[in-house]
Amino acid sequence: MAALAGIGSCCSTLSSTSNFRTSWLKFESQTHGGRTILGTSYRRRTLAIRAKVNFVTAEEAKELIAVDGYTVVDVRDKSQFERAHIKSCHHVPLFIANEDNDPGTIIKRTLHNNFSGLFYGLSFTKPNPEFVQSVKSQFSPQSKLLLVCQEGLRSTAAANKLEQAGFENIACITSGLQTVKPGAFDSVGSTELQNAGKAGLVTVQGKISAVLGTVLICAYLFITFFPDQAEKILQIFQTT
Repeated sequence: MAALAGIGSCCSTLSSTSNFRTSWLKFESQTHGGRTILGTSYRRRTLAIRAKVNFVTAEEAKELIAVDGYTVVDVRDKSQFERAHIKSCHHVPLFIANEDNDPGTIIKRTLHNNFSGLFYGLSFTKPNPEFVQSVKSQFSPQSKLLLVCQEGLRSTAAANKLEQAGFENIACITSGLQTVKPGAFDSVGSTELQNAGKAGLVTVQGKISAVLGTVLICAYLFITFFPDQAEKILQIFQTT
């Protein structure tokens, strides 16, 4: 038997990228007596294409629901959801109430409640660790989901999480429910959808300002059109 000559080995690695995900393909070759034999790959090449999130206006969102069969998933916290939400939607909050009692959380909660909570009515929350699993338990990856929140930030973050989890048909309302016109959707709650994010002393301050403004305008009109009566009233206050 002839002796084997020039036995050697070499390998080459090729890479390919397709929409965020890289797959590697590795080949091995051996040289026998001046002949090169290409080996088979030991890992199959995989291509993964991630769907893009569809950002729509409120009017376009209505069409997605009525025509394309999208299901509304509200990702706001419990307090905003209870103030107003789209009728027949599903509530899966991206953030939940933070009731942890470690010293650091207690300090943060106290500061929050005395400022953001007091003036703006914002709840003290933390990320919901079960968000993706909760959605998966109710919907398949092929489900058409319209994610909504108040300003559009939480729905965008939620869409990114679901996209990474394999959901293919995700839409969000640009800038959230605060841009929705009154009566645009059938809603449930104590206020309009666009006002569900308003709470705390800010709303009271707004009402007080409106009342004071009305009083000042009425006083100005009274003095302008009834100067004599206004002077008499002023004299009464000066003598008392």
